[in-house]
Amino acid sequence: MKTITFKAIEFPSAFAALQHAEATGGSAILLDARNFVLATDEVDRIAAAGVEFAHLVDHEMPDGEYRIMTIPVN
Repeated sequence: MKTITFKAIEFPSAFAALQHAEATGGSAILLDARNFVLATDEVDRIAAAGVEFAHLVDHEMPDGEYRIMTIPVN
């Protein structure tokens, strides 16, 4: 098992992480069932290292409702 460290802020919910990322310009991700916000260069670095995670995104449905969706990486 490989260990990698990264600089991030953890949030109790995906919604809170998305709000913070939108306000600060960071990226919200889901990693090991935990919600984080990282700088974009940190996200690129852990993706290049082969870490499995998912981007968190706010998606507008046809009826105007928003849902949080995940986009898997690696």
